[in-house]
Amino acid sequence: MDKKKLAEWLSQGSIAIPKLLLYHYKDLGLSEAEFVLLLHMHSFVEEGIVFPTPAELAEKMTVTPSECMEMLRKLLQKGFISIEENVDEQEIRSEKYSLQPLWEKLVHYLYAELLKEEKREQQEEEQSLYTVFEQEFGRPLSPFECETLAMWIDQDGHSPLLIKAALREAVLSGKLNFRYIDRILFEWKKNGIRTIEQAQNYGKRFRKYQQSSKPTQPAQSEYKQTIPFFNWLES
Repeated sequence: MDKKKLAEWLSQGSIAIPKLLLYHYKDLGLSEAEFVLLLHMHSFVEEGIVFPTPAELAEKMTVTPSECMEMLRKLLQKGFISIEENVDEQEIRSEKYSLQPLWEKLVHYLYAELLKEEKREQQEEEQSLYTVFEQEFGRPLSPFECETLAMWIDQDGHSPLLIKAALREAVLSGKLNFRYIDRILFEWKKNGIRTIEQAQNYGKRFRKYQQSSKPTQPAQSEYKQTIPFFNWLES
């Protein structure tokens, strides 16, 4: 074996292809032949050949130049590649292939998949929320109660975790009803509380306030608490 020739081959380098394209080219609607053609186009562009001919591309594949031309036409039509103006160092104008549309399609697909996953997780979380409420109430929720739960999430913007925390406070307070839970959520929202951590801090601040104001409080029978005490931590 000619070691010099082998070293020459290795010195040609490698081509970097995102794994995400390898994993999802089928989801994008690309055939194996189109995928391989795009890889060769990418390789040509990296070598500085920005507008390879169908014959040059076909030479790297098991297709004829006419078949390669047809695939290029379809890739252009489907918006996977584009032809742009190219200006070299001597300001000579020509044409070049761009794979930018391919990368944009891949990003758009992945973003859509992430949104689907987030929506699926949200639906599972909301379903879990309904299950928790039914377990605590010991019965199926009424249509009105289901509508109230949906309103807390969709209209009021409360997270399922925060709603579960409010449910837990209602259970510990012995006031297991939707009106009391709604009051808790109303107070939290009024005070800008949107996370469990904020609710915990709110409870700590209230305890501190309660302790500092205790000597000046009226008798217990006359005292009216104006801020609900959300102490679901000490269970």
